[in-house]
Amino acid sequence: MMQTTETNMFLEKIKKYRFEIRHLTLLFIVLIVFQLVLSYIQKKSLEEFLTDAQQWYQKDTAERIANLTSTSLELLIENIPADKNPSATEKKKIIESFNIIFSQQLLYQHVEEVCLIISKNNHQFVIDNGEELYHFIIEHVNDTYHSDTLHSKALNFFDVHSEVLKRDEEIFSKLEEDKSFHILVPFVPHGEYLGAFYMKNHPDFSLITKEIIASYDEATVIYSSFILLGLLAMYYISSYTVRERDEAQKMLFEEHEENIKKQVRHEKESLFTKRIYHTHHKAEKIMGFIKEDLRILDENNIEAVKYRVSKYSNFISRVIYDMKWYDPPMSTIRSDLFNTDLNSVIKFLIDNLFLRISTATDLFKFKLNLDENVPRVKVNEFVIWEILEPIFQNSIDHAGDKKITITINTKYLESENISILEIIDDGPGIDLSLLEVGEHGIKKIFSEDVTTKDVQNKNAGYGCYIAYNIAVSKCGWKMDASNNPESGCKFSITIKN
Repeated sequence: MMQTTETNMFLEKIKKYRFEIRHLTLLFIVLIVFQLVLSYIQKKSLEEFLTDAQQWYQKDTAERIANLTSTSLELLIENIPADKNPSATEKKKIIESFNIIFSQQLLYQHVEEVCLIISKNNHQFVIDNGEELYHFIIEHVNDTYHSDTLHSKALNFFDVHSEVLKRDEEIFSKLEEDKSFHILVPFVPHGEYLGAFYMKNHPDFSLITKEIIASYDEATVIYSSFILLGLLAMYYISSYTVRERDEAQKMLFEEHEENIKKQVRHEKESLFTKRIYHTHHKAEKIMGFIKEDLRILDENNIEAVKYRVSKYSNFISRVIYDMKWYDPPMSTIRSDLFNTDLNSVIKFLIDNLFLRISTATDLFKFKLNLDENVPRVKVNEFVIWEILEPIFQNSIDHAGDKKITITINTKYLESENISILEIIDDGPGIDLSLLEVGEHGIKKIFSEDVTTKDVQNKNAGYGCYIAYNIAVSKCGWKMDASNNPESGCKFSITIKN
């Protein structure tokens, strides 16, 4: 029971460091894999080295044995007196010496076949025992030609390489299927080339290779174990040391998240407040227009008054609706239910909002160039009011005592399926510092709390900001501001139909 509790406590501790352990585990696995791959590559390299070294050593050993045997036969033959007729006892000793030389080589574990091949009179004579050799060399008896297949491979090997062997008089060897060496040693007793001594040797050093590889594997296991222990120690220490940092990061993230939420709420409340400020004084002015229309109502102007009062009332309703929401639903701003004539909205704003003043003024006038082909937009009519009215008012406010003309152009580019609305005045223009791009990637004139008015009202500087926010963020349009080459400024709105 106690062991289960300790296990659960350990697992709970591990869960706290899931992020770090996951990465440490990945590092741990990568290092182990690299170590295994490195060990495998080193092992294969060692095996290839041992194989090459063994082949060279096997070849050298086999050639040495064959050469020693051939030399022994040559010396023995050269020590037999040519002019003396040996007795039966001496003959027997010589034959036994030959047999010992032939048989002694077969005692080696890896020697499989030995014979002497002598070429004479276009015939190959195969000799593999002392009696035949004695008859051939001493008694010059040439009936030892072998027609059997006991040494057929040796004969074929000699036939193929006899010319090279006779010309170079050097030991010739060939490896067959990485297993057996076929060796030909020139046989030249008394300095006369007679043929070759043939030996088939199959040396095997696999036991040594296995011992070396086993020793290497043992060293690799020990080395990998030390690395594993070191990584486990790093794993434990790293997991332990990051605990406080993880807790601090968690607290920091929670605090940062709360600050972001507060900032978002503050920005929404701030924008809501500014939007209401900019609309409530317009609502007051429009209420005055409604009262005035009711006073002048008679049977001759009833239809015109009804139209204006209906528009004014709908705008007041929109203002009241906006007061309920920080962020109004998108469906109340743009939707397929809306079908607004942009030109009609512009005309109504100018005729019934900006030009409806009690006394005539020549400080500003409007010039309209409206394209009748401009398609209707799927945006609430009174949202367009909130976009255009601050821009119109901006041109009037910044003109001062100078007389200005505000030109409003609309045009439809059928090839691109876009409508363009331009508001141009011939006033003093926009301060160049406000046309610079700010930190949020938009021009400063459209930023929050930016104005060049010489006023004390802290709520100034939000008209263009609100217009830009609604046009771009809510309606999905594009909006820009620039100065004209001669004088004045231009606001342009691009509407994708």
